[in-house]
Amino acid sequence: MTRSVPHFPLLIEAEDLLPHLDHPLLRIVDLSRQSVYEQLHIPHAIHLKPGILLQQEDNATGMLPDQAGLQALIEVLQISPEHHVVVYDDEGGAWAGRLIWNLHCLGFYRTSLLNGGIHAWLGAGFPTSADNEPVEPVTDLVPVNLEQLHQYRVTYTELQQKVQQGSVQLWDCRTEEEYTGERLAARRGGHIPGARHFEWSTALNRQNHLKLQPLERTRQRLEQLGFQLDQPVVVYCQSHHRSGLAYILGRLLGWEIQAYDGAWSEWGNRLDSPIITGESPF
Repeated sequence: MTRSVPHFPLLIEAEDLLPHLDHPLLRIVDLSRQSVYEQLHIPHAIHLKPGILLQQEDNATGMLPDQAGLQALIEVLQISPEHHVVVYDDEGGAWAGRLIWNLHCLGFYRTSLLNGGIHAWLGAGFPTSADNEPVEPVTDLVPVNLEQLHQYRVTYTELQQKVQQGSVQLWDCRTEEEYTGERLAARRGGHIPGARHFEWSTALNRQNHLKLQPLERTRQRLEQLGFQLDQPVVVYCQSHHRSGLAYILGRLLGWEIQAYDGAWSEWGNRLDSPIITGESPF
Protein backbone atom coordinates (compact mmCIF):
# COMPACT_ATOMS: atom_id res chain seq x y z
CA MET A 1 0.00 0.00 0.00
CA THR A 2 1.37 3.42 -0.98
CA ARG A 3 2.19 5.74 1.90
CA SER A 4 0.19 8.94 1.88
CA VAL A 5 2.20 11.91 0.72
CA PRO A 6 3.37 14.18 3.55
CA HIS A 7 1.36 17.35 4.08
CA PHE A 8 3.93 20.05 3.48
CA PRO A 9 3.23 23.80 3.72
CA LEU A 10 4.32 26.25 1.02
CA LEU A 11 7.70 26.78 2.73
CA ILE A 12 9.59 23.83 4.19
CA GLU A 13 12.98 23.36 5.82
CA ALA A 14 15.65 20.86 4.81
CA GLU A 15 15.01 18.77 7.93
CA ASP A 16 11.31 18.52 6.97
CA LEU A 17 12.19 16.99 3.62
CA LEU A 18 14.96 14.62 4.72
CA PRO A 19 12.77 11.74 6.07
CA HIS A 20 10.68 11.61 2.88
CA LEU A 21 13.24 11.56 0.07
CA ASP A 22 12.16 8.17 -1.27
CA HIS A 23 8.42 8.78 -1.10
CA PRO A 24 6.87 7.64 -4.41
CA LEU A 25 4.44 10.58 -4.52
CA LEU A 26 7.07 13.21 -3.81
CA ARG A 27 8.61 14.94 -6.81
CA ILE A 28 11.73 16.92 -5.90
CA VAL A 29 12.67 19.40 -8.62
CA ASP A 30 16.08 21.05 -8.91
CA LEU A 31 16.32 24.32 -10.86
CA SER A 32 19.99 24.94 -10.12
CA ARG A 33 22.56 25.46 -12.82
CA GLN A 34 23.25 22.30 -14.80
CA SER A 35 26.88 22.23 -13.61
CA VAL A 36 25.77 22.31 -9.97
CA TYR A 37 23.17 19.58 -10.47
CA GLU A 38 25.67 17.30 -12.20
CA GLN A 39 28.08 17.69 -9.32
CA LEU A 40 25.58 17.29 -6.49
CA HIS A 41 21.87 17.46 -5.79
CA ILE A 42 19.31 16.20 -3.32
CA PRO A 43 18.85 12.44 -3.77
CA HIS A 44 16.06 11.56 -6.24
CA ALA A 45 15.75 15.18 -7.42
CA ILE A 46 15.12 15.69 -11.13
CA HIS A 47 16.70 18.60 -12.96
CA LEU A 48 14.62 21.17 -14.80
CA LYS A 49 16.02 23.84 -17.10
CA PRO A 50 14.39 27.23 -16.44
CA GLY A 51 13.69 27.78 -20.13
CA ILE A 52 10.72 25.41 -20.00
CA LEU A 53 9.00 27.83 -17.61
CA LEU A 54 8.97 30.66 -20.14
CA GLN A 55 7.46 31.50 -23.49
CA GLN A 56 9.78 34.06 -24.99
CA GLU A 57 8.22 36.61 -27.29
CA ASP A 58 9.98 39.35 -29.26
CA ASN A 59 9.56 42.05 -26.62
CA ALA A 60 8.58 39.95 -23.59
CA THR A 61 11.03 37.32 -22.41
CA GLY A 62 9.22 35.75 -19.46
CA MET A 63 5.64 35.07 -20.50
CA LEU A 64 3.69 32.11 -19.16
CA PRO A 65 3.71 29.29 -21.75
CA ASP A 66 0.48 28.52 -23.58
CA GLN A 67 -1.61 25.46 -22.72
CA ALA A 68 0.55 23.17 -24.86
CA GLY A 69 3.69 24.52 -23.19
CA LEU A 70 2.24 23.96 -19.74
CA GLN A 71 1.21 20.44 -20.73
CA ALA A 72 4.81 19.83 -21.82
CA LEU A 73 5.98 20.98 -18.38
CA ILE A 74 3.66 18.48 -16.68
CA GLU A 75 4.93 15.71 -18.94
CA VAL A 76 8.55 16.50 -18.05
CA LEU A 77 7.73 16.56 -14.34
CA GLN A 78 5.54 13.43 -14.56
CA ILE A 79 3.23 14.43 -11.72
CA SER A 80 -0.25 13.20 -10.92
CA PRO A 81 -2.88 15.09 -8.88
CA GLU A 82 -1.73 13.04 -5.86
CA HIS A 83 1.91 14.11 -6.07
CA HIS A 84 3.50 16.81 -3.96
CA VAL A 85 6.20 18.91 -5.64
CA VAL A 86 9.14 20.30 -3.64
CA VAL A 87 11.23 22.81 -5.57
CA TYR A 88 14.65 24.31 -4.92
CA ASP A 89 17.47 26.10 -6.72
CA ASP A 90 20.93 27.51 -6.02
CA GLU A 91 20.02 31.22 -5.99
CA GLY A 92 17.67 31.74 -3.07
CA GLY A 93 14.37 30.63 -4.59
CA ALA A 94 13.64 32.81 -7.64
CA TRP A 95 13.51 30.09 -10.30
CA ALA A 96 11.95 27.71 -7.78
CA GLY A 97 9.26 30.27 -7.03
CA ARG A 98 8.67 30.79 -10.74
CA LEU A 99 7.99 27.05 -11.19
CA ILE A 100 5.55 27.09 -8.29
CA TRP A 101 3.77 30.09 -9.86
CA ASN A 102 3.52 28.23 -13.19
CA LEU A 103 2.01 25.24 -11.40
CA HIS A 104 -0.48 27.42 -9.54
CA CYS A 105 -1.46 29.03 -12.84
CA LEU A 106 -2.32 25.67 -14.37
CA GLY A 107 -4.32 24.58 -11.31
CA PHE A 108 -1.84 22.48 -9.32
CA TYR A 109 -1.29 23.62 -5.73
CA ARG A 110 0.50 20.78 -3.93
CA THR A 111 3.75 22.70 -3.96
CA SER A 112 6.53 23.66 -1.54
CA LEU A 113 9.66 25.80 -1.72
CA LEU A 114 12.73 24.41 0.06
CA ASN A 115 13.97 27.29 2.21
CA GLY A 116 17.55 28.12 1.22
CA GLY A 117 17.61 25.51 -1.56
CA ILE A 118 20.76 23.50 -2.09
CA HIS A 119 22.78 25.91 0.09
CA ALA A 120 20.64 25.13 3.15
CA TRP A 121 20.72 21.41 2.34
CA LEU A 122 24.52 21.42 2.21
CA GLY A 123 24.71 23.64 5.28
CA ALA A 124 22.75 21.04 7.23
CA GLY A 125 25.19 18.34 6.13
CA PHE A 126 22.52 16.21 4.50
CA PRO A 127 23.36 13.61 1.82
CA THR A 128 23.67 14.48 -1.85
CA SER A 129 23.82 12.50 -5.07
CA ALA A 130 25.39 12.89 -8.49
CA ASP A 131 23.11 10.29 -10.10
CA ASN A 132 20.79 11.31 -12.90
CA GLU A 133 17.84 9.04 -12.19
CA PRO A 134 15.14 8.50 -14.82
CA VAL A 135 11.71 9.88 -13.93
CA GLU A 136 9.14 7.19 -13.21
CA PRO A 137 6.32 7.64 -15.75
CA VAL A 138 2.87 8.49 -14.39
CA THR A 139 -0.35 7.44 -16.13
CA ASP A 140 -2.66 9.95 -14.41
CA LEU A 141 -0.97 13.24 -15.27
CA VAL A 142 -2.14 16.55 -13.82
CA PRO A 143 -4.58 18.22 -16.22
CA VAL A 144 -3.92 21.81 -17.28
CA ASN A 145 -6.80 23.88 -15.90
CA LEU A 146 -6.54 27.60 -16.62
CA GLU A 147 -9.93 28.61 -15.16
CA GLN A 148 -8.31 30.32 -12.14
CA LEU A 149 -5.44 31.88 -14.10
CA HIS A 150 -6.60 35.45 -13.43
CA GLN A 151 -6.00 34.92 -9.70
CA TYR A 152 -2.27 34.60 -10.30
CA ARG A 153 -1.51 36.57 -13.47
CA VAL A 154 -2.26 40.01 -14.90
CA THR A 155 -1.82 40.95 -18.57
CA TYR A 156 -0.42 44.17 -20.01
CA THR A 157 -3.85 45.45 -21.05
CA GLU A 158 -5.36 44.73 -17.64
CA LEU A 159 -2.45 46.30 -15.80
CA GLN A 160 -2.35 49.40 -18.01
CA GLN A 161 -6.01 50.02 -17.26
CA LYS A 162 -5.46 49.63 -13.52
CA VAL A 163 -2.46 51.99 -13.64
CA GLN A 164 -4.52 54.63 -15.51
CA GLN A 165 -7.25 54.32 -12.88
CA GLY A 166 -4.76 54.38 -10.01
CA SER A 167 -6.43 51.23 -8.71
CA VAL A 168 -3.44 48.93 -8.34
CA GLN A 169 -0.70 48.40 -5.76
CA LEU A 170 2.57 47.59 -7.54
CA TRP A 171 5.70 45.92 -6.21
CA ASP A 172 8.85 46.36 -8.31
CA CYS A 173 11.38 43.82 -7.05
CA ARG A 174 14.26 44.65 -9.41
CA THR A 175 17.44 46.48 -8.42
CA GLU A 176 17.39 50.15 -7.45
CA GLU A 177 19.28 51.01 -10.66
CA GLU A 178 16.68 49.26 -12.81
CA TYR A 179 13.85 50.91 -10.90
CA THR A 180 15.21 54.44 -11.35
CA GLY A 181 16.13 53.87 -15.00
CA GLU A 182 19.85 54.24 -14.38
CA ARG A 183 20.36 50.71 -15.71
CA LEU A 184 18.66 50.02 -19.02
CA ALA A 185 17.34 46.51 -19.68
CA ALA A 186 14.77 47.37 -22.34
CA ARG A 187 14.22 50.14 -24.90
CA ARG A 188 13.25 52.41 -22.03
CA GLY A 189 14.22 52.38 -18.38
CA GLY A 190 12.36 53.29 -15.22
CA HIS A 191 9.35 51.81 -13.48
CA ILE A 192 5.59 51.53 -13.81
CA PRO A 193 3.79 54.59 -12.38
CA GLY A 194 2.85 54.05 -8.75
CA ALA A 195 5.23 51.12 -8.20
CA ARG A 196 7.06 50.88 -4.89
CA HIS A 197 10.51 49.33 -4.80
CA PHE A 198 11.63 46.40 -2.63
CA GLU A 199 14.40 44.33 -4.17
CA TRP A 200 13.69 40.61 -4.08
CA SER A 201 17.08 39.62 -2.61
CA THR A 202 16.51 41.91 0.37
CA ALA A 203 14.33 39.12 1.76
CA LEU A 204 17.26 36.65 1.76
CA ASN A 205 19.71 36.06 4.60
CA ARG A 206 23.13 35.67 2.99
CA GLN A 207 24.64 34.74 6.36
CA ASN A 208 22.24 31.81 6.71
CA HIS A 209 22.53 29.76 3.50
CA LEU A 210 20.22 32.08 1.49
CA LYS A 211 17.22 31.22 3.64
CA LEU A 212 14.44 33.76 3.88
CA GLN A 213 14.73 36.48 6.47
CA PRO A 214 12.09 36.12 9.21
CA LEU A 215 8.74 36.83 7.57
CA GLU A 216 7.82 39.37 10.25
CA ARG A 217 10.92 41.37 9.38
CA THR A 218 10.02 41.34 5.68
CA ARG A 219 6.43 42.31 6.50
CA GLN A 220 7.63 45.29 8.53
CA ARG A 221 10.00 46.41 5.76
CA LEU A 222 7.21 46.27 3.19
CA GLU A 223 4.81 48.17 5.43
CA GLN A 224 7.47 50.81 6.13
CA LEU A 225 7.70 51.34 2.36
CA GLY A 226 3.98 52.03 2.23
CA PHE A 227 2.66 48.66 1.07
CA GLN A 228 -0.73 47.66 2.39
CA LEU A 229 -0.74 43.92 2.92
CA ASP A 230 -4.51 43.83 3.30
CA GLN A 231 -4.89 45.10 -0.28
CA PRO A 232 -4.09 43.15 -3.49
CA VAL A 233 -0.68 43.64 -5.09
CA VAL A 234 0.91 43.00 -8.48
CA VAL A 235 4.60 42.09 -8.53
CA TYR A 236 7.02 42.34 -11.45
CA CYS A 237 10.72 42.28 -12.35
CA GLN A 238 12.40 42.04 -15.76
CA SER A 239 11.05 38.67 -16.89
CA HIS A 240 9.12 37.23 -13.90
CA HIS A 241 12.18 35.34 -12.71
CA ARG A 242 13.18 37.29 -9.60
CA SER A 243 9.53 38.01 -8.89
CA GLY A 244 9.06 34.25 -8.62
CA LEU A 245 10.39 34.52 -5.08
CA ALA A 246 8.40 37.70 -4.45
CA TYR A 247 5.25 35.78 -5.40
CA ILE A 248 6.10 33.14 -2.79
CA LEU A 249 6.77 35.83 -0.19
CA GLY A 250 3.39 37.37 -0.90
CA ARG A 251 1.64 34.05 -0.45
CA LEU A 252 3.54 33.35 2.79
CA LEU A 253 2.48 36.76 4.10
CA GLY A 254 -1.15 36.06 3.28
CA TRP A 255 -1.12 38.74 0.57
CA GLU A 256 -3.48 38.60 -2.40
CA ILE A 257 -0.78 38.67 -5.07
CA GLN A 258 -0.67 38.49 -8.86
CA ALA A 259 2.39 38.47 -11.09
CA TYR A 260 2.83 40.51 -14.24
CA ASP A 261 4.77 38.01 -16.35
CA GLY A 262 5.14 40.43 -19.26
CA ALA A 263 7.23 42.35 -16.73
CA TRP A 264 9.63 45.14 -17.63
CA SER A 265 10.74 43.34 -20.80
CA GLU A 266 7.25 44.00 -22.16
CA TRP A 267 6.41 47.30 -20.43
CA GLY A 268 9.80 48.91 -21.11
CA ASN A 269 10.03 47.73 -24.70
CA ARG A 270 6.66 49.20 -25.66
CA LEU A 271 6.72 52.83 -26.72
CA ASP A 272 3.18 53.60 -25.54
CA SER A 273 3.40 52.50 -21.90
CA PRO A 274 3.59 55.14 -19.16
CA ILE A 275 6.97 55.18 -17.38
CA ILE A 276 8.46 56.98 -14.41
CA THR A 277 12.20 57.50 -13.97
CA GLY A 278 14.20 58.61 -10.95
CA GLU A 279 13.94 57.95 -7.25
CA SER A 280 10.78 56.72 -5.57
CA PRO A 281 8.41 59.52 -4.48
CA PHE A 282 7.18 57.41 -1.57
